[in-house]
Amino acid sequence: MSEVDNYEIVRQKLTLGPLTTPKHRKIRRLLKIFWNEKEINLLSHFGPADEYNSLKQLQERSGLPKDEIKQILRNPLRKGTISKRGTKYCLEPIIPGIFEKYFQRSRDTEENLKKAAILYWDLFKEVLPQQDTKVDNDWSLFRPLLPLEANEKIIEINQEFDVQSQTLPYESVKNLIDKFEQFAVITCQCRLVAELSGEPCKVAPSEMGCFIAGPGSQTMIDGGIRGARLLNKDEAIEFLKETEKRGLVHNAVFDKGDQSSIFFCNCCGCHCGVLFPPKLFHERGAYQSNYSPKWDNDLCTKCETCMKKCPQKAIYHKFPVKSDSSDEQMVLREEMCIGCGVCAINCSDKAIKMVKVRDNVPPDRQKIGNKTFIEMLQ
Repeated sequence: MSEVDNYEIVRQKLTLGPLTTPKHRKIRRLLKIFWNEKEINLLSHFGPADEYNSLKQLQERSGLPKDEIKQILRNPLRKGTISKRGTKYCLEPIIPGIFEKYFQRSRDTEENLKKAAILYWDLFKEVLPQQDTKVDNDWSLFRPLLPLEANEKIIEINQEFDVQSQTLPYESVKNLIDKFEQFAVITCQCRLVAELSGEPCKVAPSEMGCFIAGPGSQTMIDGGIRGARLLNKDEAIEFLKETEKRGLVHNAVFDKGDQSSIFFCNCCGCHCGVLFPPKLFHERGAYQSNYSPKWDNDLCTKCETCMKKCPQKAIYHKFPVKSDSSDEQMVLREEMCIGCGVCAINCSDKAIKMVKVRDNVPPDRQKIGNKTFIEMLQ
């Protein structure tokens, strides 16, 4: 009789909607960092990641007393490798889900955090790009918000669209700044993983991380989230301007509800788990915004700042053939562009404008399976 492999049993349950956990030796090593033998034995009695399990259910399945179950689950809860809602427990996919909470909390040993970081970074480069990462109209998790001063500096009115709908609240980061007075920044888990792996990001440090607006900002402080710090409105504005100057993308959950109005990531194209892996196969990891950059070739000096800043490598310099150089221009690979506005906000020549080219409306509440992204982080 073959021995029961509880790590494999649990791996198969780490699936939520379109998110899966591939069978791979490095994922197995990751699971062994997250859970010891006693913990994985109990977790093998959990349902899949879309199912919340009561103590009574776990007692009936495992044969363990309730007090022992609670004791075994205490450490995984503390580290963020499982979730709890009320009195019920559940599993989460390895990313997003465990990834964010595990590194946000950083309550494991430094040795384990570093080992997990190296494995995750390897997965970003070797495994995730080979998954079915292509974004389509049926499902996507993130879409970029336009830069803070987009309305004043880079939006060009498109007469094909009603003026009132040129920039809607769920399309710009400015809505968060106007709506709230208190904000917080926490460590970027993706760039933290890069730093722990010995391959730090050259665009921005991990401290220039995710942005939270409103009451949830204090929750980050109270919860001891790694790197959490409060910002007032002026500080928040300066912080956002600096992220944009660095070339970071404001990636928000693709919905028009509270998820996109209180939280977004500041993503680089070289380490972000959303942008980087699909880009290796020339695909977009985020849904396109409703905007696309347009160049005024007369104003453009071909300095290549836009090309260097673009997180998607969606811009290239077309050198001239004509003797008068009139055919020289910066060219956009539209299939790679996510419409983030990084190119436009960093153009000192003011040669790039963001023009509304589509009017895709996000759902009221985006879910991954039966959970929202915010619920997966709690």
